[in-house]
Amino acid sequence: MVNPWWAVPTAVAAFLAGRRPGRAGPVVLTLVATVAVGVVAVSVVPAWLPLGSRFVAVVVFAAMLPWFAGRFRRQYQELVRAGWERAEQLRREQELVAEQARLRERARIAQDMHDVLGHDLNLIALSAGALKLAPDLDEQHRRAAGDIRARAAAAVERLGEVIGVLRDGTDDSSAPPVGSSGTQATIADLTAGATASGLAVELRADGTADDLPPTVERAAHRVVQEALTNIARHAPGAAATVHVTHTDTETRVVVENGPPSPSAAVAGAPRGGGHGLIGLEERVRWAGGSLHHGPRGGGEAGFAVVARLPHVAPAGPPPPPATPAPAESALPLEHHRAWLRVRRVLVLAVMLPLLTGAVLSGALMAWETWSASRSVLEPGAYARLRVGQDRSTVERHLPDRQTNHRPSATEPRGADITCEYYAMTADRFDDRSGDAYRLCFRNDTLVSLDTLTP
Repeated sequence: MVNPWWAVPTAVAAFLAGRRPGRAGPVVLTLVATVAVGVVAVSVVPAWLPLGSRFVAVVVFAAMLPWFAGRFRRQYQELVRAGWERAEQLRREQELVAEQARLRERARIAQDMHDVLGHDLNLIALSAGALKLAPDLDEQHRRAAGDIRARAAAAVERLGEVIGVLRDGTDDSSAPPVGSSGTQATIADLTAGATASGLAVELRADGTADDLPPTVERAAHRVVQEALTNIARHAPGAAATVHVTHTDTETRVVVENGPPSPSAAVAGAPRGGGHGLIGLEERVRWAGGSLHHGPRGGGEAGFAVVARLPHVAPAGPPPPPATPAPAESALPLEHHRAWLRVRRVLVLAVMLPLLTGAVLSGALMAWETWSASRSVLEPGAYARLRVGQDRSTVERHLPDRQTNHRPSATEPRGADITCEYYAMTADRFDDRSGDAYRLCFRNDTLVSLDTLTP
């Protein structure tokens, strides 16, 4: 009897081998060589055929399944580690995108400051220069006007230096020209232009817009401008509503749109880079306000952008915004391939051992059937045997080999007595399956004939 516990270290070794990196070729070759050695051993020593089922069990359950389990665990751990690395990479990329968008928005703010403040300071310098040349002005006032002109010119130079630092080398030549108020046009002009371009926009205004701070006016203009641009890009054909509410303390801007029309969705629309809202948040934040945006009704009812702009400017620079969470994105190609490899290993870990076990078991059963067919002693041949015949006479009626399935029975005792066993049938479904004939010889002379039934 072979002790089955030696299969435990075999399974442990197979699992550890599966966890090691490397190709599966050497393991496959080792497994094929092991099966080949087992087949050759059974062919050479037919008495080992009853151990074939244990051999198949060891190959399948103590070698293949643990090895595939180790390999699946290793690839799954690699996939998890790659997933964390990908998440960290996405987070860094998102931070970089947000920082670039903030730098671009600061460049736009710098352009507004340059155009508005530079224009006003130049007008102050020009007025002071005209006042200095007035003929009826006394000397003291003339010196004061000259000092104002010099200070305005110096302020223009310092403003240019500050703007250069703020813009950080970013070229914003594509920004639209601004007027004295710091905006290209009023909100009414924006909605009228969008309507003229084919976008259904309704403007609602509550309260008075007199004496608005320039930063609030420019920020509100940018909110409406960016929202209408996004509607034209991402929801063509959708109806939009611009609701501007002015109170004594703040201005609230709400831009809402419904879902795009089916015909416009089929036609398609150009897609933006997705950085406009990030830059818009930066501008609103620098104005001391807050911006919220997102889908309405789970995205089925459209999209909304809401900005609150206080009329009192912040005392200092606003705090940096929280780092946005990494956006959901489709798995890159290498991760998709990694998932396919893990799934393939999982399928192979289940199917290949089962298929190998089925093939080896089928081959073992066929081998046993063939071997049993060559160990059957026909009843007619058995009837011709008589006690006292010599071995040469008996062997003319015997099959090529003895049966491997020998019923347990007490053999005759005596010096020089040897017994041989032969099957009655090779059919597993025959009632005589498992029965055997026993022939015992002493000094090459048949001394006994027995029929053994388990």
